[in-house]
Amino acid sequence: MLGARSGAKLLRLNLESLLEIDRRWSAKISFAERPAAMRSIGALLAHSGDSWFWGAGLAAVWVIGDGPWKLWASGLLIAIFVTALIVIALKFLIRRRRPEGTWGSFYRRTDPHSFPSGHAARAVMLSVLVLGWGPLWLAPILLIWAPLVTVSRVAMDLHYLSDALAGVVLGIAVGIGALLIAG
Repeated sequence: MLGARSGAKLLRLNLESLLEIDRRWSAKISFAERPAAMRSIGALLAHSGDSWFWGAGLAAVWVIGDGPWKLWASGLLIAIFVTALIVIALKFLIRRRRPEGTWGSFYRRTDPHSFPSGHAARAVMLSVLVLGWGPLWLAPILLIWAPLVTVSRVAMDLHYLSDALAGVVLGIAVGIGALLIAG
């Protein structure tokens, strides 16, 4: 039978092995340090999930839209805020450092923690809510966009693959939760 120390050591070794596998897979996806068109596309996609971008767009919809559009924009803004609170709490609880890299210095300065990916969580959560709340023409666009944002965050060396996958799971959970709460 394993003692408490042996069990903790085994758990630590298994966790370290998983983190090393995560680092290797993340490095295979990375293209942030390579000058190419893919890097420019990756940067654009990585930024497209920024909360300020979505907040400004949804605020504009709220200002110029009528009643149903105001309600839709308000629901998405609240969901973005709730997602951000959960992501921030998890990041400060877990405190995993971002991967080494030079791209995305703004993100590295303002938020040095990587787990989970808030961009992945936000993109997936928005996709889930648009599937549920509409408009239907926007759903296929977001269903293509969300995985691209998720992968771009890893490709640009801002997150490890596990950070992005955790963000996807969190985005699905928050999206489904918001749909259930809104009825």
